[in-house]
Amino acid sequence: MGFFGFLLLGLIAGAIAKLILPGKQSGGWFVTLLLGVVGAMLGGWLGSLIFGAGLEEFFSLQTWALAIGGSIVVLLIWGLIAGRKRTD
Repeated sequence: MGFFGFLLLGLIAGAIAKLILPGKQSGGWFVTLLLGVVGAMLGGWLGSLIFGAGLEEFFSLQTWALAIGGSIVVLLIWGLIAGRKRTD
């Protein structure tokens, strides 16, 4: 998959992950979409490491599942980090 295909995959996966996660996440749609790209990279890396499956084809169910799963993980971590309120 090319760079632009991977970028599009991450953007869509981030939007789907935001719709799946309950509640309000901090950050706007732009941050969410960027985190989706990072999540797709994480999902592809973990998928190739654990299952021997990566993000080779754009129209593969396996590719989308890994990208959305990775995006959910990244959005959850982001929520834990950005959701904390500082008290001075």
